[in-house]
Amino acid sequence: QASQEELKAAYRRLCMLYHPDKHRDPELKTQAERLFNLVHQAYEVLSDPQTRAIYDIYGRRGLEMEGWEVVERKRTPAEIREEFERLQREREERRLQQRTNPKGTISVGIDATDLFDRYNEEYEDVPGSSFPQIEINKMHISQSIEAPLTATDTAILSGNLSTQNGNGGGSINVALRRVTSAKGWGELEFGAGDLQGPLFGLKIFRNLTPRCFITTNCALQFSSRGVRPGLTTVLARNLDKNTMGYLQWRWGIQSAMNTSIVRDTKTSHLTVALQLGIPHSFMMVSYQHKFQDEDQTRVKGSLKAGFFGTIVEYGAERKISRHSILGATVSVGVPQGVSLKIKLNRASQTYFFPVHLTDQLLPSAVFYATVGPLVIYFAMHRLIIKPYLRAQKERDLEKQRESTASDILQKKQEAEAAVRLMQESVRRIIEAEEARMGLIVVNAWYGKFVNDNSRKNEKVKVIDVTVPLQCLVKDSKLILTEASKAGLPGFYDPCVGEEKSLKVLYQFRGVLHQVMSADNEALRIPKQ
Repeated sequence: QASQEELKAAYRRLCMLYHPDKHRDPELKTQAERLFNLVHQAYEVLSDPQTRAIYDIYGRRGLEMEGWEVVERKRTPAEIREEFERLQREREERRLQQRTNPKGTISVGIDATDLFDRYNEEYEDVPGSSFPQIEINKMHISQSIEAPLTATDTAILSGNLSTQNGNGGGSINVALRRVTSAKGWGELEFGAGDLQGPLFGLKIFRNLTPRCFITTNCALQFSSRGVRPGLTTVLARNLDKNTMGYLQWRWGIQSAMNTSIVRDTKTSHLTVALQLGIPHSFMMVSYQHKFQDEDQTRVKGSLKAGFFGTIVEYGAERKISRHSILGATVSVGVPQGVSLKIKLNRASQTYFFPVHLTDQLLPSAVFYATVGPLVIYFAMHRLIIKPYLRAQKERDLEKQRESTASDILQKKQEAEAAVRLMQESVRRIIEAEEARMGLIVVNAWYGKFVNDNSRKNEKVKVIDVTVPLQCLVKDSKLILTEASKAGLPGFYDPCVGEEKSLKVLYQFRGVLHQVMSADNEALRIPKQ
């Protein structure tokens, strides 16, 4: 938001600091010329309304983007934004052909009832009966890919295979989706499988108002018993910023009416649903609490009661790596029994392992289903996941350092040159501040500080920035905006990819003060 006058004042100040004619030493003169040219380039961009608009919106990549040579110089910032977005759309369309957005699910059902539902009299005469039998009784695999044809048309290919107790089948579906306008889209679907005949479907989505939309899905399923039509309609509305209300009507196979309210905030997710239908009618309440930690931990619980019985579920999920989330849920129901459901999300792939433990309500099954996964997770997290993530972080940091080594070296040389060029100006600023009992920077460091005992093995990585900060003092004030301080004159990044801070020891009105500021935090000293 700097005005042209402020830009000119800063430009003049830096020009006076870095002007080659002010330095007689040949080495300093060469360094001053390089920094003077950088300042001049920056001023050329920021003093021109068009290039400044591009830079303010899109940064350096906007200035370097191909296609800007066709932009007329007389365009307004708003017109430049539109032109940039048009060029972006063209590049996006070229990338569309390379994107398939694959999604997949693998589910493996495990029958472990033999662990808890064993009857000794039935096993006495059976060889090997002393060992419980755990077997896989069902599997399901599904996969889908998208093939963008144009900016508005997308082809979707999906398929699935299922098997249970030795019997199974599969199906394949092809759909074509077209975005008709900013308010809606339509989709035609055709499917076929070995257990059921051809399927024809039509889906329509439409925004009725900015806060309300409707989705309709019509389907015709052909089989040996004839044609079975189906229709599903969902009407949804934003009740407030965080709450959605849904009304669903389903006719055909398993006809039902469903009403649900979903409230999703930064710290919680609540769902209340009521369904009346054939053969199932039920009421459900589900709550999820989101912890604000870096692992994105979530704890959830739900109660579902209906004609089929009652089910209580509770569980948790946690991020275990950059692209993976691990979750476990215990399900206790009548007459369903006790089950443990383990889920792993890895990018766009989902792996699901439902383990059926018992058909009865046994306290021992509930106990082991709850405690067992927790013990295994914490053991794995401490012995495998944590060391792996630490090693991966070190590898990523090392790669980042290697890829930016030449750039950082150049920035370091520029910063050191800038500090040498600032010496005379800083001497004059200190003399003026001492005369008025103003602001004098005694010491200043920038980089990675280690104050926590748990991190005492980590290495401190800081640089001395006393001279650059004193050079920024004007009228006994030092004001830094909300931006990384690595970009300030005389600064550079001493620890790429790591958390940084600025520590300043300064004197004001003859009294010593100390302040610590995060890298992207604004700073104003003296404190008011």
